Amino acid sequence: MNDSVAEALAPFPHTAPAGLAPGTSGGLDLDACIALMRTGSRTFFAASRLLPQRVRASSIALYAFCRVADDMVDSGQHSLGQAMALLSQRLDAVYAGRPQEHVEDRALAIVVQRHELPRALLDALLDGFAWDAEGRRYETLEDVHDYGARVAGSVGAMMCWIMGVRSPQALARACELGVAMQLTNIARDVGEDARNGRLYLPRQWLAEAGIDPEAWLRHPVCTPALQGVIERLLQEADRLYGQSTAGVAMLPRDCRSAILAARYIYAEIGQQLRRDGLDPVNQRAVVPTSRKLVLLACAGVQSGWIGRPGVPVPPLAAIAYLVEHCGGAADGAGGASARSLSQRVEWMLTLFERLEAQKIEQRARTRVSH
Repeated sequence: MNDSVAEALAPFPHTAPAGLAPGTSGGLDLDACIALMRTGSRTFFAASRLLPQRVRASSIALYAFCRVADDMVDSGQHSLGQAMALLSQRLDAVYAGRPQEHVEDRALAIVVQRHELPRALLDALLDGFAWDAEGRRYETLEDVHDYGARVAGSVGAMMCWIMGVRSPQALARACELGVAMQLTNIARDVGEDARNGRLYLPRQWLAEAGIDPEAWLRHPVCTPALQGVIERLLQEADRLYGQSTAGVAMLPRDCRSAILAARYIYAEIGQQLRRDGLDPVNQRAVVPTSRKLVLLACAGVQSGWIGRPGVPVPPLAAIAYLVEHCGGAADGAGGASARSLSQRVEWMLTLFERLEAQKIEQRARTRVSH
């Protein structure tokens, strides 16, 4: 069995960066965040086990805050305005270095301080949660992209950021991977969302297929016309998965298998949905554990073979503003000169690694030409 897969199946280790280490108050907060994650996204939980220890704790803390914020907006215990105001106040306190007495806030404050995480990314995520709560309508694919950019693209950018990667191209691909995953979620959850009065499929597409969105919401049924819309959305997700894969090569080597595993497993949800007959109204596509293990193993092997991107690809329009915000944050931090010693060493090692890879590639091309 691949070592990365063996680690993914082992009990969750407690080695963490300073501030989130065992025996500290941050370590106890991390334990609570892990408990939250275990009951949340199984795919994220499985993939996170493949992350190096220097990134794993930060990703768990980030996930825990996102999960609690989503539940807070969606629970109905507060009005939308109250929930958003409370979350904004909590983020204000986190970024001021005085987090409120919530375990996820204290853990997030350590992440923010350690990685100088741009606040704009978390604000974008909260905007997406608010869009959910207010029942926003999505007329076009671009509207759905806008939603996906907030609730998932922002998370992709944050994960990329805490891995120490600041390249606009890498951030763009990370955001697009998040959007692709969200499109997969939308396709899988069509029936469940409809029963909750929510519709994320582009209404324009439904109308083109002869489906009245409001009438369908009142009586959701699976028809060939609906299946065509779902297939169309899955094809868009596949396009973004393909475009985002090149960004994995820009990540540190020890982070690639985890992100590739998440990408493979989410894309497999779409394939499972196809195998189930494109009927998310009457059943929920689930990837079997055995298949997930195969994909985890594939990710561990293939992460070292991903080709580096060629000509830069412009970011998806919906995520461009997130990339711009990250660029401003990186510039404001003073670039390489403002990095810590460990960050500068990591940056130099990555640079040398890329230069060496380019040399090897150039030698191979020279041999072929001769």
